[in-house]
Amino acid sequence: MAFLYILAMLLLFSASIFVHELGHFLAARAFGMVADVFSIGMGPAIWKRKTGATTYQIGAIPFGGFVLLPQMDPNSFLEGKGTGVRVQGSAKSKEPTPEPRTLNPEPRSLSRIAPWKKIIVSLAGAFGNLVFAFLLAAVVWIVGKPSSLQEQNAIVGYIATNSPALAMGLSVGDEIMAMDGQPVRNWMEIAEITALSPADAMVLRIRSADGAEREITLQTEAAAHGVRLLPGIAGMDPCLVAAVYPNSGAAAAGLQAGDRLVRFDEQAIYSRAHLSQMVEAAAGRAAPLEFRRNGEARSVLVESRYDEGLKRHLIGIQFNTISDLDFDTRTHPSPWAQVKSHAGAIFAFLRALATPATSGAAADAVGGPVLILMMLWLMLKSSFILAVWFTGFLNVNLAIINLLPLPILDGGHVVMNLWEWIRGRPAHPKVINALANVFAVLFIALFLALTFRDSIRHLAPPVQRWLAGEMGETNTPTVFEQQP
Repeated sequence: MAFLYILAMLLLFSASIFVHELGHFLAARAFGMVADVFSIGMGPAIWKRKTGATTYQIGAIPFGGFVLLPQMDPNSFLEGKGTGVRVQGSAKSKEPTPEPRTLNPEPRSLSRIAPWKKIIVSLAGAFGNLVFAFLLAAVVWIVGKPSSLQEQNAIVGYIATNSPALAMGLSVGDEIMAMDGQPVRNWMEIAEITALSPADAMVLRIRSADGAEREITLQTEAAAHGVRLLPGIAGMDPCLVAAVYPNSGAAAAGLQAGDRLVRFDEQAIYSRAHLSQMVEAAAGRAAPLEFRRNGEARSVLVESRYDEGLKRHLIGIQFNTISDLDFDTRTHPSPWAQVKSHAGAIFAFLRALATPATSGAAADAVGGPVLILMMLWLMLKSSFILAVWFTGFLNVNLAIINLLPLPILDGGHVVMNLWEWIRGRPAHPKVINALANVFAVLFIALFLALTFRDSIRHLAPPVQRWLAGEMGETNTPTVFEQQP
């Protein structure tokens, strides 16, 4: 099964690169341009085949890709600086024809391409990603996307004991209506606004279960992974039984795997952590527990027992955290709504990154290839349609990021060719190459830095826990989480 996940992950990621480069390739061929290489992935080719004038290949490094178009202006050394091409000047050009340094023994003579055509070729990659994103969004729209409770609402499902939120009077079941005057609909938006907030404190507009509204101010806090969050509170999650421990209160009450717990001690259950707090409050006495089994509502009395290892009371169940998603209540967002939401999140991040007051928080929230692949892996394990949805988000991300006006990106090509179009002659190749090479080094450094940071944050902890287990430490199964 793990092999299938890895294969699906690579296919979805590679498809996103493929459609981007295919956009460049098709636009270039439509204008009669020469394409020397069409590569998916970077580094040495592990497979290649030449058809006509084009060599198609797969690189050993499954990140990035390129189409080598010698008639485009010089790019960076990442895309084959030495093209072995002599570009002929157009009839209107009075400038001497630039002749880049060559690697081929015999330079070729190719006609110069009009700047407006090169601009279209540059934009075609992002267009390919957007078309693919809409196609993926159409699949999600038709099939329907399973959603978590935190995607469906902004209701508080957990408040830590002695937390600032509890001291401010926040209660489980309260709904967050707005943050710093900005309306929110679910915990996804709450997390995004908090992560990108320039302030250390946020004003929350709260609506209680009786409909009364009030405002409270909470301090944000940087988590271990660098993203800022509201400490001590979280959204709702379902209480699904994965297993019942022998000789426990749950076993005595007849609970079974697949049961969904809905009320405990006459109170609605808003999350697993909330149930843990209520069980602790019951302190060993028998309490009524309501649950649903195969759609049928049932009620039993269950008594918790004190666990010496965990130092708390347990009723003896293990939660099914893999099935947090609500597959019965599928959402069917339209393709336009999905792409608009994806783009809005990316633009919000870029705006925060460009704002001095929020740039630090935004930089801490950004993830590199390790985090992207981890997210895709987790999506695939939950639901293939979620992986399709995330791939759509990834394609919108690729489209927008590639259009930034930076050398070696498509947006840099657009700016460079606009310059040539307006002035009637291209910028000097040495200037272009110098800028491209400088930014290539910066991008490689950023790539390595993000990879290292993501590995430390997300890969190192589970490896350390695995090594600790191998060294003989016993890990008691976590039946109830003190924190979500």
